[in-house]
Amino acid sequence: MADLPTLPASGKLLGLDLGTKTIGVAISDGMRYSATPLETIQRTKFTADATRLLELIAENTAVGIVLGLPLNMDGSEGPRVQSTRAFARSLGQKTDLPIVFWDERLSTSAVTRMLIEADTRRDKRAEVVDKLAASYILQGFLDRLRKG
Repeated sequence: MADLPTLPASGKLLGLDLGTKTIGVAISDGMRYSATPLETIQRTKFTADATRLLELIAENTAVGIVLGLPLNMDGSEGPRVQSTRAFARSLGQKTDLPIVFWDERLSTSAVTRMLIEADTRRDKRAEVVDKLAASYILQGFLDRLRKG
């Protein structure tokens, strides 16, 4: 997977929150100031999931992918990190875009807390939490990029 220097200097980035049942997707603007939730993909088979991701990459002219890395709270890597890295390797065989990892600890819980505070109904939260988590992950990455 790519290090920061291998990302193009500008252009839209696709942010992914990889779950066992869904993939939350977000997109940045071309100047990389803000992340916007895009959609939630219901996972089926890798080929179908990858096909939809490649469609979103093409539709949004993305130049790179930021994939949330689900580290344990102590920073260690568990089984979910291994499956995320395996997904990235497989996706990397289908696209030439650089894929970078970004620590996603607490992203879903932070977004869920925000939705609860906004008094969002539970069924509505379930619909949007994954793409909002992808946006949260991508925004964290963008903020870090700007700080150098």
